[in-house]
Amino acid sequence: MTLLSTFVPRCYITNVEVDVSTLNEEEALDDHPPLLPACAIPVVHLRDVPDSSPFPLHERAPHPTDFEELPVLSEGEQHTLAATPAHPAGLYALYASYLFGNLVEQLWNFAWPAALAILHPSLLPVAIVGFFTKLSVFIGAPIVGKLMDHFPRIPMYTGLNAVQVATQLISAAMVIYALKNVTSASTSTVVLKPWFIALVAAGAIERLAGLALGVAMERDWVVLLAGTNRPVALAQANAVLNRLDLLCETVGASVFGLLLSKYHPVTCLKIACGLMICSFPVLVILGQVINKFSCHALDSSRTLSDESICADLLDVRKIVQNGLSAIRNGWNEYKQQTVLPASVATVFLNFNVALAPGAIMTALLMHRGISPSIVGAFSGLCSIMGLVATFISSSLVERVGILKAGAAGLIVQASLLSVALIVYWTGSISQRTPLLIFLAAIALSRLGHMSYDVVGTQILQTGVPASKANLIGGMEVSISSLAELVMLGMAIIANDVSHFGFLAILSVSSVAGAAWMFCQWLGNPTDEQRELFMFDPHFQVEAI
Repeated sequence: MTLLSTFVPRCYITNVEVDVSTLNEEEALDDHPPLLPACAIPVVHLRDVPDSSPFPLHERAPHPTDFEELPVLSEGEQHTLAATPAHPAGLYALYASYLFGNLVEQLWNFAWPAALAILHPSLLPVAIVGFFTKLSVFIGAPIVGKLMDHFPRIPMYTGLNAVQVATQLISAAMVIYALKNVTSASTSTVVLKPWFIALVAAGAIERLAGLALGVAMERDWVVLLAGTNRPVALAQANAVLNRLDLLCETVGASVFGLLLSKYHPVTCLKIACGLMICSFPVLVILGQVINKFSCHALDSSRTLSDESICADLLDVRKIVQNGLSAIRNGWNEYKQQTVLPASVATVFLNFNVALAPGAIMTALLMHRGISPSIVGAFSGLCSIMGLVATFISSSLVERVGILKAGAAGLIVQASLLSVALIVYWTGSISQRTPLLIFLAAIALSRLGHMSYDVVGTQILQTGVPASKANLIGGMEVSISSLAELVMLGMAIIANDVSHFGFLAILSVSSVAGAAWMFCQWLGNPTDEQRELFMFDPHFQVEAI
């Protein structure tokens, strides 16, 4: 009261007409509930009305010294704050959990197809497992994402890890059983065996749980720990997660390949099972450590309505109804997002299965008589470019903002893949110079691809509300799986290597379409987009 009493007690209301002639006391009291006896009724006296001269705002009136200076961060301090995570200790614990869990997952992703290839020479068993895995993600990702948005983070994290480890162990047991008991048999006989059907079912559930964990960490947890209003720190965190993912992908395959070269496949699978069993308690403990180090930022209180939604979603009697409802609800929410073009661009990039390191590219090069050493060097160079891109992307976000960084990544990828397509159609890649240009253009395009992968994730992290992060992320994964299924069907139809040019045109067209869509979205912003990215340099320059 002492501080407030120092202000000059002059308050003016001018040119206001109040008609109280028709209001009586009874009408005034009838419209209001009775007051409690302890409530004091303030009385306002409208006597001593001062003069109506305007208040001299331009003159310096006496005021307390406490309000003379307001603290304002300098540009350097603002940059430092933007680059400082909100919970750095929790973020480092998240890195440890992501590294350990992803390493075991990538090891298993390499182990099961390698074991099936040893068991049966045909590619059909692996293709069938892969097809139903993509199909399960397409159907199940929306409902899992919705469930994750209405369920506490730590219990959901623990449950998903338990499901993933259990299904990995079931899959490993089925493969071990087959390696011990199945002799040479026809492909149709193998795929109809009970152990193979169990493998398909367990593999589909395992992949869905793994992707759900990835969405939770990459779209929800990292945003809370780095800070939504700290774009540089969030960009650096996304880059670290991508580096860890690339590292685990390389190390997991290398470790199991090394084990496979020294031991029997059954022994290797038993070692993998031991790692899976050990991983579960470690991951659970790390989840608790993340929450503790982040001052319990991951704790999420749930209302009664949320609990009822969870119970309804978990009702096995309504699984089909809930699944269709989740897909419909997820699609409606997905298409209403302000950052929809950025997400659709990510989906379009999944159509590029030809001009990228993978099975189709490897088959093309081997068919053209390219040395296996060159094929291996090409794959290694693509991995290196992806790793370099994670460093470039965070620096690019810091310099030009996430929107222009995303556009740059897509334009670079589309341009270099266009060069590769031109080289393929105009020159024989069996010759040394055209081959090197072709492979170099594809490898360098991974810079743009991985840069947008990091930046696009951050755009969605910024634009999607936290309450819908898992639902929208699951929906995007579902649609991306559909895109991969479509391209898988195209590859099956155009299965001859001579049709590679057709697949290459589709790949370049999809990437160019993604770049065009994103640039159109960036060049014609809506008011919601401007408000959402008000601190992005692109809109700050326009405002000036």
